Amino acid sequence: MHIDLPDKRYYAIGEVAKAFGVNTSLIRFWEKEFDVLQPKKNAKGNRKFTPEDIKNLKFIYHLVKERGFTLEGAKTHLKEEKKQAMNNFQIIDKLENIKTALTKIKDQL
Repeated sequence: MHIDLPDKRYYAIGEVAKAFGVNTSLIRFWEKEFDVLQPKKNAKGNRKFTPEDIKNLKFIYHLVKERGFTLEGAKTHLKEEKKQAMNNFQIIDKLENIKTALTKIKDQL
């Protein structure tokens, strides 16, 4: 899945939900369920996600939505095999970015 977000230090929950194509309630739910998600909260309680949080959200989205893991399965996968799984996910993500760039070039020809 290719996420189109501008390069910023913090992202609002609405931007993140729109980029992933899910509701903001799902993002809030995942925040409670997965310990790796730690968005910053201001005095009003608005969540601000860092680029590191976006990487973790991408990985959680990949596990739950694309590969069909249950929430418990995704949690155990994150805890036990995080390093190997993250390496594989990063490779897949880079290849998808290359594919998107190549299709854009193909369309321009």
